[in-house]
Amino acid sequence: MSEDDIKNVIDILSKTYSGAKCGLEFKSAYELLISTMLSAQCTDERVNLITKELYKEYNTPEKIVTLSEDELGEKIRSCGLYKNKSKNILATSKVILTKHGGKVPNTMEDLISLPGVGRKTANVVLSNAFGIPAIAVDTHVFRVSNRIGLAHGKNVEEVEKQLMNNIPREIWSDTHHYIIWHGRNICKARKPQCEVCPIAPYCESFNINSK
Repeated sequence: MSEDDIKNVIDILSKTYSGAKCGLEFKSAYELLISTMLSAQCTDERVNLITKELYKEYNTPEKIVTLSEDELGEKIRSCGLYKNKSKNILATSKVILTKHGGKVPNTMEDLISLPGVGRKTANVVLSNAFGIPAIAVDTHVFRVSNRIGLAHGKNVEEVEKQLMNNIPREIWSDTHHYIIWHGRNICKARKPQCEVCPIAPYCESFNINSK
């Protein structure tokens, strides 16, 4: 995709999904971190249902660590992979308390050093909690970027790097949200709705398949 095509695609997405934001509900960097950890292989809607109840009593690392793995696991059971998530959430909360004074760190290096936190989760927190430009590559961003031609990567790291090169830094965070919502609403995994897609004229996959 040429630079002009990339610019046109971003312009169209920005108008189509103006105001798009993180689908997770949170009131602090800590809540967002935990919600993002819970969202692995789970929908934002399901996570929000779980955290609506969880955060009534356990919305800080100090409060979370009073729970055992089994107790926390029961509270987050419906999000899937709950045993591993419970273990990582408690371990991460303890590190935040012992190494970061109870505050969620705001650098990539510190965030990915937390148990169970990878680049995607770190980028979500940096972007949405701290206002630091970032592109979190989830399943939607990975699929849509490769499909339309914004990136050509075999893994999330490659896609993240290419998107960072192809998109101006000051709009990384906004564009990341546009791509997510486009993946949810139109450029779906199994059956993309190409007939109503506003960026179809620029989409590599559409143009190849329509020939």
